[in-house]
Amino acid sequence: MRDHGRMSIAELPIQIDREKVAEFCRARGIRKLSLFGSVPREDFDPERSDVDVLAEFHPRALRDSGWGYVLYGEELREILGRKVDFCTHLRPWLQPLVEKQALTIYAESREALACRHRECV
Repeated sequence: MRDHGRMSIAELPIQIDREKVAEFCRARGIRKLSLFGSVPREDFDPERSDVDVLAEFHPRALRDSGWGYVLYGEELREILGRKVDFCTHLRPWLQPLVEKQALTIYAESREALACRHRECV
């Protein structure tokens, strides 16, 4: 069901394995992962469209990743089954447009966030 014109995860033209996405995000310190661009819109072309992804990391999550984060898009391609354009920052003029259409496919739970602050294992 659409929420204020937004597509739900169930309505997406691609399959999302939410557990694999969650594992990917937890292992890399991603607190929120959202889709934007054509995937959550009506103009998605299954033959040509890639998947635009916006990742929000925990502070210092990329500190120990070195250049490994440049492969995150390829790793997500394996999970989503499509080419991924992996973004971590948007130009200021683009930010409000993306926020308006973005569809969150992973958001860290409050319990996980609380545990992270206490250094739980």
